[in-house]
Amino acid sequence: MRALARVDLGAIERNCARLAAVAAPAKLCAVVKADGYGHGAVPAARAAQAGGAPWLAVATAGEAYELRSAGVGGPVLVMGALAPAELHVALEARADVVAWREEFAASLPEQARVHVKLDTGMGRLGTRDPDEASRVVEAAGDRLAGLMTHFATADEDDASFLEAQLERFEEWIARHPGVPVHAANSAATLRLPAARFDMVRCGIAIYGMDPFGRDPAAHGLEPALELVSYVAEVKRARPGESAGYGRRFVAERETWLGTIPIGYGDGYRRGLTNNADVLVGGRRVPLVGTVSMDNITVDLGDEPVERGAEAVLIGARGGERILAEELATRLGTIDYEITCGISPRVPREHR
Repeated sequence: MRALARVDLGAIERNCARLAAVAAPAKLCAVVKADGYGHGAVPAARAAQAGGAPWLAVATAGEAYELRSAGVGGPVLVMGALAPAELHVALEARADVVAWREEFAASLPEQARVHVKLDTGMGRLGTRDPDEASRVVEAAGDRLAGLMTHFATADEDDASFLEAQLERFEEWIARHPGVPVHAANSAATLRLPAARFDMVRCGIAIYGMDPFGRDPAAHGLEPALELVSYVAEVKRARPGESAGYGRRFVAERETWLGTIPIGYGDGYRRGLTNNADVLVGGRRVPLVGTVSMDNITVDLGDEPVERGAEAVLIGARGGERILAEELATRLGTIDYEITCGISPRVPREHR
């Protein structure tokens, strides 16, 4: 197979067990939006539930419907904004929804369950006005299922804004005692016990990636996804010979090149041109030349390999490892984007 994303569901289960233990007595809500951050929403949801996550969260009504259509039970929260047609889908999927406007909360059917969102500093969804948020709580009435906010800087070293958000949230929820409260994402769950309240919403960490962009092992987390391909061609390159579009690699010495059939069409980013390593035969070799839509080239040096040799783009072999965090650092982005960006033409193998 030209490219394959292998997903270790046992790792997701163990990560959830770890996070549930950290958060206790708060409940764990596993966030499986964006197709489980590229890991597969339905299998990830089931693994998360097996690991001790009674709640699931998604961003869209369609994602909630996908879970229900696959037979996934338990409470599901749709965290995103909902157009009228999408609201119908969310309610058909028996999902909880989020409100921050009085008219929306008041218009919901009696069987709906709603979580009211205060914008304490993220600046996206939710109302910034605590008084308005309290009026939404009143409009929700018996449909009220929770109070929530979302942190903007929980993954940054400077905790001052995080603490300011937490203070604003605590002042508001004090008006409404007895209602379930949730605020913490993965980063806040791991660093700020005061933010755990009744439930934590963990996304990136359940997949074994570090919300701080460093090493997930520091938090006892296991990466669940590896991205593999193979060496489809091996050829000698002499000084002055090039590889790839634009001749962005020109051999300065005699060497062996390997062509690996994966590229930006598979979500392996073009920004990694001359800026990444691949594990071939358990050793790191540099990516050389332009990342094209369907192929990359690596410099094997003086040690050619057999055609068909495994190439690991994310994962570990022979004591070496390439984390999503490493690729994110090279690209100037975050590990979330690395796995979410793996395209649908790369099959997922769940085990």
